[in-house]
Amino acid sequence: MTADDGSDGYAAAVTGLGLITAAGVGADATWREVTTADAPRGIRFREELRDLSCDFFYTVDGLDPQAEIGVAGARLMDRFAHLAVLAAREAVADAGLDPQSWDGDRVAVVIGSAHGGLPSYDAQAAVMAEKGARRVSPTLAPLAAVNGAAGSVCRDLPARGPSLAVTTACASGTDAIGTARALLRAGLCDVAIAGGAESVCSRLLVASACRLRAVSTRRDDPASACRPFDADRDGFVIGEGAGLLVLERPEHARARGARIRGHLVGYGASNDAYAPVAPDPDGAGIERALRTALADAGLGAADVGHVNAHGTSTVLNDVVESTVLRRVLGEHPLVTSTKAMTGHTLGAAGGIEAALTVLALEHGLVPPTANLSSLDPQVPVEIVAKQARPARFDCAVKTSLGFGGHNAALVFTRA
Repeated sequence: MTADDGSDGYAAAVTGLGLITAAGVGADATWREVTTADAPRGIRFREELRDLSCDFFYTVDGLDPQAEIGVAGARLMDRFAHLAVLAAREAVADAGLDPQSWDGDRVAVVIGSAHGGLPSYDAQAAVMAEKGARRVSPTLAPLAAVNGAAGSVCRDLPARGPSLAVTTACASGTDAIGTARALLRAGLCDVAIAGGAESVCSRLLVASACRLRAVSTRRDDPASACRPFDADRDGFVIGEGAGLLVLERPEHARARGARIRGHLVGYGASNDAYAPVAPDPDGAGIERALRTALADAGLGAADVGHVNAHGTSTVLNDVVESTVLRRVLGEHPLVTSTKAMTGHTLGAAGGIEAALTVLALEHGLVPPTANLSSLDPQVPVEIVAKQARPARFDCAVKTSLGFGGHNAALVFTRA
């Protein structure tokens, strides 16, 4: 790998992973599904979306939050917070940390979400319309706020260090991880639990996305609706999930003999300042974020062997993003999008996909881009499709783009 004089070489240790997705409950289950399944299994019709042009949703099945968290605790959380708490528990256990004995004052929690508890707002708006203001739940404001996931994780563990909610649309989870690394770098904590959580099966939100023509309308074949980089793509499909990483100061991880699964060595962020719902057609914003992340890592294009792309399955995003990847990194990295297996989990996407990027480094295996049957000729990079591809690489990148012009990139290296 090449060094860059502008980098201080700060490498946060990744010691734990937690994943709750439509592809599987738990990191191992999700990884197994995205690397071996022929088609997504978590996508299904949702009654809340009946009669919309996109009435299907990537749903986490086999999860009972009340049984896992307790009835009283679960009732004081929106579903996106349920997912965050369960992902955090897995990540912390995977890191070999014991919340009962750690110094909670030195544990930070940074969780991204685009919409927070939007379904709770929907439900209480219906209550108000039907029964009046006096019947609205007094717990709505704290339960549905975007910081609900971070606060819930802090209480559950407990963690009493810096606690932040990041909301930069679909870049939220990626920005949350980058922000957590900055806290570690500044010495404000020893451990940070970071990533994203989202659950927005909201009729109002999906109706808006349909009007925007951002989501797929393949109601006759939902399983193949999300098809990143395919010539016949027509939009993304929303899903729910949570993806959290445990990051530690490297000296803290070494001192306790932690298993290190990878290192987070670079982060970059930018804004297009172009349009609220469309990427800059030249890709200047995501290019700045990617180049900033590489410079922060002290690495060059030749060092990057794999990219877990944002890859939404929308006409504009896939071409713009892949063009920038080719311009910045050349033709050699193996590129994938895992959204056809998990759905587009909006603010959680960066956290889920960052965890999958670490697993790809660890296993030397690039997950395939599901549902890709005919590559768009305007996509100028090598997309892994059909089946997972074994490959040894020491560095991988995660990119994210979000409404509002937000862009973010993370650089990971193998442990």
